[in-house]
Amino acid sequence: MSVGREPQDALLELLNSTPVVDGAVLDRLADPDAAGNWQRAHGGDGSAEERRHLLDARDALQGVVRGSRPAASLAGLLDGVVSRPHVGPDGVAWELDAPAERRLAVEAVMAWSALQQTMPGRLRPCANAECRRFLLDRGKANQARWCSMAVCGNRMKARRHYRRTRDAAAADDS
Repeated sequence: MSVGREPQDALLELLNSTPVVDGAVLDRLADPDAAGNWQRAHGGDGSAEERRHLLDARDALQGVVRGSRPAASLAGLLDGVVSRPHVGPDGVAWELDAPAERRLAVEAVMAWSALQQTMPGRLRPCANAECRRFLLDRGKANQARWCSMAVCGNRMKARRHYRRTRDAAAADDS
C-alpha cells in the first residue's frame, strides 16, 4: 500500500483523509488530481477505478474502526482476492493476488487486519467528538485518547478547565 512506509502508517493516513476543517468535513481524496497523487505516492496507478475502490475501503474501514459497521462489511472488498505462498531461502512469503485496480483497497483492509491481530484495540477514533481523525496508540500504557495532543488533546483539556472554573465560579456565586 505504500512505497517506503509501514502499511499501518498508510492505513492511518487513508483513514485520516476526511478531517474536520473549520467545522466542515473535508475529503482530501475528493479531488481526482489530489487522489491520483495520493494513490501514486502509495504505489497505485492513480486511476479513477482504483480511487473508487480505495474510497469504498476507506469508508468501510472508518465505519468498522468507529464501531458503526461490523467487520464482516469488509468481506466484499476482498472478493476474488487470493494470497499465494512462495518458498524461499528465508522461509514462506505470502504474495497478494488482487486485481490492480483493487490492490490499494485490499492492502488497506489487510493492514487493518494485521493491526487487529498484532495491536488489538490500538487503532481507534479520536476521543474528541468533533474530530473525525483516528489514532494508532503505540504507547506502552495504551491510553492515548486524541489524534493529536497539540490539537484535540489541548482543546479537550482547555474545555474541561473552562467548565471546572465556570462551575466553581457558579458555586461561589450561590
